[in-house]
Amino acid sequence: MTTINRWGFQDLGLGVGLRSPHFTHILTEQPKVDFFEVLTENYLDTGGRPAYVLDQVAERYAIVMHGVSMNIGSTDPVDIDYLKKVRALAERTGALWISDHLCWTGVLGRNTHDLLPLPYTEESLTRTIEKVRIIQDFLERPLVIENPSTYLEFATSTMSESEFFLRLARGADSGILLDVNNVYVSAFNHGFDAEEYISAIPGERVCQYHMAGHTHKGTHIIDTHSDHVIDTVWDLYGFTLRHVGLRATLLEWDADIPGFEVVHDEVLKARAWRDREVANVA
Repeated sequence: MTTINRWGFQDLGLGVGLRSPHFTHILTEQPKVDFFEVLTENYLDTGGRPAYVLDQVAERYAIVMHGVSMNIGSTDPVDIDYLKKVRALAERTGALWISDHLCWTGVLGRNTHDLLPLPYTEESLTRTIEKVRIIQDFLERPLVIENPSTYLEFATSTMSESEFFLRLARGADSGILLDVNNVYVSAFNHGFDAEEYISAIPGERVCQYHMAGHTHKGTHIIDTHSDHVIDTVWDLYGFTLRHVGLRATLLEWDADIPGFEVVHDEVLKARAWRDREVANVA
C-alpha cells in the first residue's frame, strides 16, 4: 500500500512540520519521525542556522515542501523567479513533492500574506488549470494542491468547491493534498457535508493528508493550527482512509507551539486509524 496514487508517491507514514522552536530537539534527539514537511518560504532566501538545520534534517529524513505563495488562483502571471527558488530548494533538500494551496495570495505583484478564496466559476477554473500546468512544466513534477479553509464564499460561484477541486486536478493533471481539518472547518462554516466532499475526491490524486487543530468561535471555526485535533476530525480522517487509503499524514501546529513530543504524540494518534484500515483491507 505504498504506491497507490497516480504518480506512485510513497506513503511516507507519519510526519510533523519542521518548526524553529524544535530545531535543537530534532538535532540532538533525532526523533523517530517518518518525514518532515518544510514551509517553502521559510527557506527560499534564508541562510545561517535555519539553512544549516534544514540541511541536517534533509540528510536524515524524508522531506516534502509546502508553500503559501504560489498564488495559483490569482489573475497575476506565474512568478518564474519565485519558481526558480522553489525548484532549487527542492533539489537541495531532495523533496519528494511540492505542495501549495487552492487560493490566491496577491494581485498586481502585492502579497496579501493570506490564503484567499477563489470564485468557483468556469473562467476561474480555466485560468487556474493553465497556471498549474505552467508551474508543473517549470518544476518538472506534479504540483500537489491543498483544499483551503474558508470563511466566505463568492455569490458568483457556479459550482461547489469539491467540483472545482476535482476538475482542476484532472484538467491540470495535478495532485491533491487533502487537509481533513480544512474540510471540517469549511463544511461547518458553509453548511455542506464533509463526508460528501471527501467522497467526491478521486483517491488516485491524493498524495498526502494534513491534520490540525482549530479554534471554534460558536458561529464559525478558524483554522488556527493551535491545538489538538478534535475527535470529530479524527473520525473524518478514518472516513477518509476508508475512501482513499493510506497516505503520508502530517500534523500541523503553527501557533502556541508546544514541545516536540506533544506535536509528535498528536500525529501518532493516526497510527491506530491506519492500522485499522490495513486490517480492513487484509
